[in-house]
Amino acid sequence: MTTLSAYISLDTTSRSIGADEVAALLQASAVQHGTSVSLTRTGTRGLFWLEPMIEFDTDAGRVAFGPLDPGDVRAVSTVISPKGELNTEHPAYLGLLDEVPEFAGQLRHTYSRVGVTDPLSLAQYRAHHGYEGLQRALSMNSDDIVEEIANSGLRGRGGAAFPTGIKMRTVAAQNDTQKYIVCNADEGDSGTFADRIIMEGDPFLLIEGMTIAGVACGATQGYIYVRSEYPQAITLLNKALATAYEHQLLGENVMASGKQFDLEVRKAAGAYICGEETSLLESLEGKRGLVRFKPPLPAIEGLFGKPTLINNVVSLVSMPEIVRLGADSYHALGVERSRGTLTVQLAGNVKKGGLFEVPFGTALRDVIEQFGGGTLTGRPVKAVQIGGPLGAFVPPAHFDMPLDYEAFAARGAMIGHGGMVVFDDTADMGEMARFSMEFCAIESCGKCTPCRIGAVRGTEVIDKIRRGEEVDAHRILLRDLCNTMVDGSLCALGGMAPFPVLSVMDHFEEEL
Repeated sequence: MTTLSAYISLDTTSRSIGADEVAALLQASAVQHGTSVSLTRTGTRGLFWLEPMIEFDTDAGRVAFGPLDPGDVRAVSTVISPKGELNTEHPAYLGLLDEVPEFAGQLRHTYSRVGVTDPLSLAQYRAHHGYEGLQRALSMNSDDIVEEIANSGLRGRGGAAFPTGIKMRTVAAQNDTQKYIVCNADEGDSGTFADRIIMEGDPFLLIEGMTIAGVACGATQGYIYVRSEYPQAITLLNKALATAYEHQLLGENVMASGKQFDLEVRKAAGAYICGEETSLLESLEGKRGLVRFKPPLPAIEGLFGKPTLINNVVSLVSMPEIVRLGADSYHALGVERSRGTLTVQLAGNVKKGGLFEVPFGTALRDVIEQFGGGTLTGRPVKAVQIGGPLGAFVPPAHFDMPLDYEAFAARGAMIGHGGMVVFDDTADMGEMARFSMEFCAIESCGKCTPCRIGAVRGTEVIDKIRRGEEVDAHRILLRDLCNTMVDGSLCALGGMAPFPVLSVMDHFEEEL
């Protein structure tokens, strides 16, 4: 009997549109055709417009079928022909996945294993260079590991884009017997899912990255603070942690090195503000998620008052490959001060939504048009909000700028976590500006006045403008209010909430 090796995604998005049902139908049809199928559930390739998708091993590489409607039994059952062979005449046959343009055009560096391996198979993880980074790190002294990360040019992927190596160097320099590594996996921005995809598709990579950070900084305890809306990610991470402990990849004697590093998963509180690093630390300590004053920096007095390295998921999962291949390999990618790759997440009114990993320097227009295929409605793109609900609305006139932190900042925008939400020409940008300000009013922790009061008053002023009340005077007042929030707020929520409002005033003035 012929045995076909098949792969179907188990990530949350794929399952929500029928991946489990397609997997069951595939197994049933194989039995009918007298064929055996060895099915592996993997993470997603990020090509969500093609999910649910089935991949099969062939001598030429993996071929794919997608999207497959789980309600169309015949469509799924005919993926395998009556002779027990792959039906290359099937309307959903995509051919070699590596040749699908939106996949071939990427540079899969950090996400190279996602969609390829079983997320919970340690053997498969190791077969694809897993734990080689930690093995090398354990042969180095901590200063050299930190310098490797610093020289790579890796910057935080959570929003501020602060150099990761400098933050690590600060924690490593603290003379304290207890230090912590905290992973900010409270992925609350609209249109972002890169953290979830890597946690569901390659959880050992995050564990390895945090262990390397622990060895480099002299920390013996880590916490992964995961968004409460990600139950599957929490389950998979906990299973991967148990396996890592079982194989002495965590615990008192990591890989027989004499180094200790313990790691736990903590379910987040469910508040947007808990994605801000100091609020996260408060929440992790069991308190209400309120922003802390800085200084002191968390790197000096963080969790429970101890030196703490807190980084986003993508920052931490970048470390194993940097240490394994050396800083130069990562630094060779990208432009200027933006090095390495960016995991772009396309959502909203876009034809081909999903995750795409590309080097920094790629033109924004290429991302929207080449990978995203324009809008789902087929109408012209009016704007793209980049960097979550606090990000600016970027008009098509600026689409030729490269993915570069400084280039974006020069135009009043930010890359943030790489989330991009597309709008067509029917979008009411005045309403979007109001939504952004109201979002801040609802999600503010209330600790500082500019954010707590400013967002409420800002929403009221926008309402007055939209009702036609003393428009010119209220436009001046709104801009002054936005500048006050930017300059006076305690954290990024209040300080960045005006960005989408100001971008609407600058680029879509007639709509506000």
